[in-house]
Amino acid sequence: MRTKTILWTAAAAVVVLLLAGAGITFALRSGDDKPAANAAPSSAPPAASPVPSATPSPSPGSDITGPLDLLLLGVDTRVSVPDWQPHSDSIMLLHVDAGLKTAYLTSLPRDLRVDIPAFAKNGYPGGRHKLTEAMAYGARVKGTDKANVPQGYELLANTISAYTGIKKFDAGAVLTFGGLAKLTDALGGVTLTIDQKVVSHHRKPDGSMRPLKAGGGDYVGPQAVYLPGTRTLVGWQAIDYARQRYGLPNGDYDRTRHQRQLVRALLTKAETSGLATDSSKLQAVITALGDSLLLTGSRSAVEYAYALRDLTPASIKLVDLPGDSVTSGGGYVGEQLGAEGRAYLKAVAAGRPGAFLADHPKLINK
Repeated sequence: MRTKTILWTAAAAVVVLLLAGAGITFALRSGDDKPAANAAPSSAPPAASPVPSATPSPSPGSDITGPLDLLLLGVDTRVSVPDWQPHSDSIMLLHVDAGLKTAYLTSLPRDLRVDIPAFAKNGYPGGRHKLTEAMAYGARVKGTDKANVPQGYELLANTISAYTGIKKFDAGAVLTFGGLAKLTDALGGVTLTIDQKVVSHHRKPDGSMRPLKAGGGDYVGPQAVYLPGTRTLVGWQAIDYARQRYGLPNGDYDRTRHQRQLVRALLTKAETSGLATDSSKLQAVITALGDSLLLTGSRSAVEYAYALRDLTPASIKLVDLPGDSVTSGGGYVGEQLGAEGRAYLKAVAAGRPGAFLADHPKLINK
């Protein structure tokens, strides 16, 4: 595990990770290349023949050729609740083609019914549950009430590998919802096209939280509303909009589409804000994220940033995976992907998402 300094530098390298945090990156100066000190004046005559300069060292990350599979997670940590076990409420897969210039971003439903494998680190025996619960089961520290998010990430990644056939994730990131709001505000808000009316389950129009009904029950009071059209959202609005699933025609499938749209909109804002060349702006974003971002992977953030310097918002295709609800005994138990969605994941595991989407263009959303 690298130091916190490297992890926060990752925020710039993967400022699109959002909802989850990591993986999509853009050109970023590493700061490792310091200018050479000025040479002292010399009265010696010039050499008879110039001495060839040494071959410059390749940039860190220049050997990363892809393809790459990255896992981006948005985690509900409930920081106000002591020892709350984190749940992965947003789960995104980013596949980058071998040339590192084209990528595909898709989401897995948080309530997807999956087989979670046994986890020796804390004695979890395994079982069939909602995908979001893999983070919570893995994060439990044996013999305590504490939560270990990197440990939870590990079990969730293992679960997704088993479900999709993707053998390993080259890197991943975890971003808290609070981190997403801070990131959006640090960028000066985000502009995106809202494609359907969304009514907030959690927030009032002024951004304050809706109270729970006295004596128990659901939230009550006025609600924030997001109407169709091109809108600029501040931090709390961005996270609130991206979290909503209740009242939407397709529930969590609509929500995950909105999350992918928000990721691309934030990437666009980061790109147009000049973070790659303005160190003061970059530092403001890193400072805003604080400890709300965790990056995993065997290579540094700077290496991935250099390798993915040509990956732009326009080169990232957003992919929809249709599915439907699963019931048992008349009650809701989760979600399942349809045959087309499962086939897409197999194509990703085989490194062929582009060819698959050429034959199934309706899966690509705007």
